[in-house]
Amino acid sequence: ERQSQEEKRHRAVVDVDLETKLILNIQEKPQGECNSRFAMPVFYCFRKHTLPLFRDFILQHPTKSFGEFMSWLLKRQPIYGMKLPVAFSLIGADVHLADYAASIRCRELADKGVGYGKHTHRAYARVGILGNPSDGFFGKTIAMTIKNFWAQATIYPSERLQIVPHPLHDPTQFGSLGDLHRISQKEGYMGGLRLIQATCKKFFEECARRGIALPRQNFTLSYDTNIPRQVGLAGSSAIVTATTRCLMSFFQLGASEFPKEQLPNFVLSVEMEELFIQGGLQDRVVQVYEGLLSMDFDRGLLESRKYGTYVQMDMAHAPPLWLAYCPDPSDSGRIHSNVKERWRQGDPEVIAGMKSLAQLVDEGRLAIEAHDWALLAQLMDRNFSIRRQMFGDEALGTANLEMISIAQQHGSAAKFPGSGGAVIGLCPDPTTFPSLREALQDAGYVVMRVTPHAPESPIP
Repeated sequence: ERQSQEEKRHRAVVDVDLETKLILNIQEKPQGECNSRFAMPVFYCFRKHTLPLFRDFILQHPTKSFGEFMSWLLKRQPIYGMKLPVAFSLIGADVHLADYAASIRCRELADKGVGYGKHTHRAYARVGILGNPSDGFFGKTIAMTIKNFWAQATIYPSERLQIVPHPLHDPTQFGSLGDLHRISQKEGYMGGLRLIQATCKKFFEECARRGIALPRQNFTLSYDTNIPRQVGLAGSSAIVTATTRCLMSFFQLGASEFPKEQLPNFVLSVEMEELFIQGGLQDRVVQVYEGLLSMDFDRGLLESRKYGTYVQMDMAHAPPLWLAYCPDPSDSGRIHSNVKERWRQGDPEVIAGMKSLAQLVDEGRLAIEAHDWALLAQLMDRNFSIRRQMFGDEALGTANLEMISIAQQHGSAAKFPGSGGAVIGLCPDPTTFPSLREALQDAGYVVMRVTPHAPESPIP
């Protein structure tokens, strides 16, 4: 990629098909208008059977340059390009010996891992406010990231590539068999290691697919998280998102290599294709963009350009929500499966239900912007009723229904923020929250006020 200050007349530029990585056109040091951002490389790689073509070209064009040979070759066979993740500056009339010496010093430091540095990124838990789970069915949703819970990944250069187990979520040593039983019962068997390893594998494949040549620099990756497990707060996708950000920072990749609107699709592909974790785009979109978002997953848009319409709302309009969750939940990812299959088979109840959920979003967005919490509470209750009708009480689970029931007894709206294990609510009368909190805690649930998380710095 050409540097912003570099004059295009200093070297040839190429037009590249960003999907196939096929080079479409080569312009030798253009003097006029040129829209391409990509410059010809300093070196070329030729297959053995291409070398005899040099002689043919020289015989036909004895006065032409090597750059013109590439244009000549392009008309005879396909040429593909691999994009280097950083600009190459040692070319042009203004480059001197000192520039080469400085570049060599930088390369030596990079070989030792000095230039890559240490990077830490966080991704936050999310709550689905309206419309979910229609995001997996070409619907609409409103969701928000929250400060209460987060996942964090850290990367730094090392001699060998290492993924560090988390002492709590990936234990390998126990005080006793009883400790093993207790920890396994509470934390399960699937910690964050599989998420990080799957992200690294998919990242390598995605860079190759996008024609990005990664430097051969190893690293160490570690993670931490305080997002409760399997309560539908997007804990898995938070780890994948934070890890992806670390890898992008480490290899100096930005929006030109991984456009922001495409990043949620990558995160979802890690979970679904590598780990078979079911879900829709909502969680990944809101964790990439952060803040309060209105999302439209229109089928036509997703099938044509692979992403929907994502609108960040003013955080000043964030509703005053509360959150409750089960301290010992079951696997939240399994609750989607039956409904998804019914939807694929054209079940009219599921199709109508998902359409009704999506329709709540437009009205809900106006209610949020107007701070009409009474109307928003009604819409949240309606969201839960539609979901309950589609899934049935057995699939929703006794504990989830008990949290909803306690909330309703105290005059609060309540619904699932995700796939199950937690409940968010809105009290039209804020004075009722203390008694509601006490009732939920007496029943054994963890309760707190939601702290909205505003967008931070952009994706690297």
